[in-house]
Amino acid sequence: MNNDNIITLDHGGGGQASRELVELLLKHVPGQGGQCLQDAAVLAAPGPGQRLVFSTDSYIVDPIFFPGGDIGALAAHGTINDLAMRGARPIALSLAMILEEGLPLADLERIAKSIGEASARAAVPIVTGDTKVAPRGKVDKIFINTAGIGLIDASVDIGADKAQAGDVVLISGTIGDHGVTIMGGRAGIALRGDLRSDTTALHYFVARLIAAFPGAIHTLRDPTRGGVATALHELAEASDLAIEVEEESLPIRPSVRSACALLGLDPLWLANEGKCLIICQSDKAAAILTEMRLMPEGRDAALIGRAKPYQSSRVTLRTLLGGGRILSPLRGQPLPRIC
Repeated sequence: MNNDNIITLDHGGGGQASRELVELLLKHVPGQGGQCLQDAAVLAAPGPGQRLVFSTDSYIVDPIFFPGGDIGALAAHGTINDLAMRGARPIALSLAMILEEGLPLADLERIAKSIGEASARAAVPIVTGDTKVAPRGKVDKIFINTAGIGLIDASVDIGADKAQAGDVVLISGTIGDHGVTIMGGRAGIALRGDLRSDTTALHYFVARLIAAFPGAIHTLRDPTRGGVATALHELAEASDLAIEVEEESLPIRPSVRSACALLGLDPLWLANEGKCLIICQSDKAAAILTEMRLMPEGRDAALIGRAKPYQSSRVTLRTLLGGGRILSPLRGQPLPRIC
């Protein structure tokens, strides 16, 4: 059968095929003002001065346990971070699990403990949930869905379409750690540098920046599936801008560079689970960067690019040699089951 007529793994990779799949769904489930294309939707709240933020996500990572985390912590952190990327204060999560017949109870208990610990550290309680059990072979061990709600002050206006020409692009830390860690765990490869997944909750980090620099932060995005390159494409398109990235400014661990060179991958297309992109006013960038580096989540933060008026290419990379190349969104599936 022609792959153009069926769902393939490419559609779950977070790249261009994923975008095309979402656009197909939006023909029939239009959502609210295009908010389906953002990390979370901002909704009217019953009381004055605040709005509700709502998000949901599903997790099918393989392997389910990996250095630095597991599918449970990943699920809690992922939805908390999606709320934070709209500037919200997460207040509650739901938890739904689809379990495969034959999953060891010890593994389930380990995952449940991890979710509970992540929820407690983030001070975001799990308030409702569901479990289903599927016959052996119908699910790969465990799939998890989390949904979350949060509150956002009416004065906060952060979104994918809010970036402006002249803004600068910051990233909170090193790129590609999660993707390379999952790859190593799946392949049984021992990677140098004690690499671990970067999965963590970012809402405290984001809240501190928003409070310290009111109005200066225009856009937030956690570059998960599809990596930094795909996330920058989505943000540039949403704001009808172009973004130029400086290769020499990209914070990438030597061990990640080495693993990617060995396997023919590019860190810019690998998933991250504890990092965020920030597009902000250029005159506040130095102060924001300094503040980021004062927090554990931002100690490796860097200024990596600038937003410019759109002409012909959405995202370009200024190379170490001074040349330029176009950065396309992820196409295909370099690393299945990443999150």
